[in-house]
Amino acid sequence: MTGDAFEAIVAMLRASSGIGAKRDISVAARALDLRGQAVPVGDDCAALPDGEGYLLFAIEGFMNEFVAADPWFAGWCGVMVNLSDIAAMGGRPIAIVDAVWAEGVENASPVLEGLKQASDRFGIPIVGGHTNLKTDRGQLSVAILGRAKQLLTSFDAQPGERLIAAIDHRGRYREPFNNWEAATDAPPDRLRGDYTLLPEIAEGGLAKSAKDISQGGIIGTAIMLAECSRVGIDIDLCAIPVPSGVALSRWLATFPSFGFILSVPDKACDAVIDLFEERDISAAVIGTITTGNSVRVSMAGATALVRDLSDEPLMQLGLGAPA
Repeated sequence: MTGDAFEAIVAMLRASSGIGAKRDISVAARALDLRGQAVPVGDDCAALPDGEGYLLFAIEGFMNEFVAADPWFAGWCGVMVNLSDIAAMGGRPIAIVDAVWAEGVENASPVLEGLKQASDRFGIPIVGGHTNLKTDRGQLSVAILGRAKQLLTSFDAQPGERLIAAIDHRGRYREPFNNWEAATDAPPDRLRGDYTLLPEIAEGGLAKSAKDISQGGIIGTAIMLAECSRVGIDIDLCAIPVPSGVALSRWLATFPSFGFILSVPDKACDAVIDLFEERDISAAVIGTITTGNSVRVSMAGATALVRDLSDEPLMQLGLGAPA
């Protein structure tokens, strides 16, 4: 890759709308005064101490244009992305509720079918929700309850640890969006087994910090992890495994159906990678957790700053610089 191509990727990452959208989190957090949580705001789930473990709560809302363009897949994703949030925190799902708005039964049906099929395939029950079939547009929100014995959080990455990316490459893009779809034709046993990997890692003490890769892609998710843990991250773009036939620039903007980053001590990296690869999920060390507040990317000897969180926090949650 030429220097010009590297510079174009860096410019794309700095201007990414998927990354920039995470700023919205701060508005609600400040308005609702969300302080004093067991796990601070900014993680994949709210976590409430419960006996010897934690109850996990998460919710996802979907862009109106996505629901309109691909309503069945939007329903499917309502289940899938919530499962990823629970897994990212070392948890196992318990149940789901949904809220569906549509203009009539005909427009609601594909969304409901996607929800039901994903519920059956992943083995997680939908136990209630809210329905309004008299609106002028389709909208969808889905919430989930789970439980964790041992947490993975966004707040426990430590300098010196390695950043591992684990992504299921057995898929394809669901055009026209940058959604990498590797689940709708997968066997139920495989899907359910894959989502046990993160709680196994947490309960085995192999890692303490993880996030699921969201709309901000690998780099955007790493920025969120760095901000929450008050660390820096150096990422080697050449170390990121990319599916055959996919351009690196698009892969960095991709929202994968199964994708996580984990901050892992050196001594546990091989064991963590082996767990994913045993299930045919691509996993590799792609970077290093550092001191400071900078997220940098490098390629073939060139290095560039993507974001300095001390000057430009992303979620702007008032976490500040390391003490």
